[in-house]
Amino acid sequence: MSEGTAAAEFAARLRELKERSGLSYGVLAKRLHMSTSTLHRYCNGDAVPAEYAPVERLARLCKAGPAELVELHRRWVLADATRGRKGASAEAVAPAAPAQAASAPAAPVQAAAAPATDAETGAAETEPEAPDDGPPEDEVPEVTDSGAPRPAPRSRRRTRTAVLAGIAVAAVLGGVTLGLSLSGGGETDGDGRKGPVGAANPGGGAGEDVTASPSPSASPSPSASPGEKEKGTPSASASPSAAPPEAARGGGGQEDAVPLTVRTAPYTWEDPCSQRYLIDRAPGEVPPPPLEQDVPAWMGAVGAVSSGGQYVQLTVQGTGAETVVVEGLSVRVAGKRSPLAWNDFAMGYPGVGCGGNVPTRSFTVALDAARPVVTPESGHRNFPFKVSESDPEIYYIKADASAYDVSWSLELKWSSGSRSGTLTLDDKGRPFRTSGNNGRPAYEFPLGGEKWVPEGTTKLE
Repeated sequence: MSEGTAAAEFAARLRELKERSGLSYGVLAKRLHMSTSTLHRYCNGDAVPAEYAPVERLARLCKAGPAELVELHRRWVLADATRGRKGASAEAVAPAAPAQAASAPAAPVQAAAAPATDAETGAAETEPEAPDDGPPEDEVPEVTDSGAPRPAPRSRRRTRTAVLAGIAVAAVLGGVTLGLSLSGGGETDGDGRKGPVGAANPGGGAGEDVTASPSPSASPSPSASPGEKEKGTPSASASPSAAPPEAARGGGGQEDAVPLTVRTAPYTWEDPCSQRYLIDRAPGEVPPPPLEQDVPAWMGAVGAVSSGGQYVQLTVQGTGAETVVVEGLSVRVAGKRSPLAWNDFAMGYPGVGCGGNVPTRSFTVALDAARPVVTPESGHRNFPFKVSESDPEIYYIKADASAYDVSWSLELKWSSGSRSGTLTLDDKGRPFRTSGNNGRPAYEFPLGGEKWVPEGTTKLE
């Protein structure tokens, strides 16, 4: 799907929601805490939001249903992905010229070995002079269709001859290296195949396993997992933006690349009323509740840990037209400890309505269980699912904890044709962390208030 098509379809969805709401751009922008011009650009297709959070708030404000929310998120993923490829394609143009220059010297080797005589050079004097704005004299000479270098005017003969001599040396060295590799002088990989000496696998150093292509997270996470330092919790072995070595192990060829990416958003809110955090600080030292898109930075600043539950959103998308089967999700527990004895802070403002329908592809995980498993919500389908580049899937994982402080991660099992593998999904290389909050002092922040107060003490009008 082209960039223009994906962005246009996404913008059309936004305009449809806006028109259906009956609200003006100014009213919607004010309620969304953004400028009217920015909202105009989103709805006209002139820009794609960098984060999904403002899009979801707009959709909920316009009374979008669960199916519409899922489809709108899918459209945003496609528009955001094609926007990223636009920048990548521009960067890919630069290496083309060096590649051509590297391959060109192979033809003029014979001519360089025997420098042109005056008579030979003079024969080319009938050719027109190069224009003044042409390439510098020290560049590689132009090569004709026959493979021989095109002679230069007499005034440039010495410069061209020196360049040809240098090219000849490079070509001889290249031929020696090629001969060594063809004669079995290279290293042997894990499958017993020969390769040139010093050849490096794509995506890593020589002899390393190839990993999956990186996938940006939907939202940034704090630089250090809150509360990890004092507990010394072990980190996970892989990040959500790259596959572990076993997921893409092979001979280093393109056929071994993982055919899907997973964008992990570990601090999504199911709704503000149900989202809580444990913080080892007094209420007077904790800033007011953040907006959802600012949660990672807020948590990092105060060292917060998800309290009672954690809502993780996974966006799974293929990297090509081929279909990839997502066979299932499993839970891996890295550690269980007693719940944190910290203060509990609720994100929802007292008296402000919350709640909503459960989105499709919703699953639960009981972290207190001896062997936690991913279970579909009542009435929802279970794995497997199919994804491709044009047909992503979004999974919502609600993990609950009450009796333990749990460090955990998810493992996604996939297959595509004869290939298969497992991706470890965590918080950028660290396990997710969710702690029970039973019996902990709880606080709330009144709407329009200035400080945290004990939960349940706010007087509602």
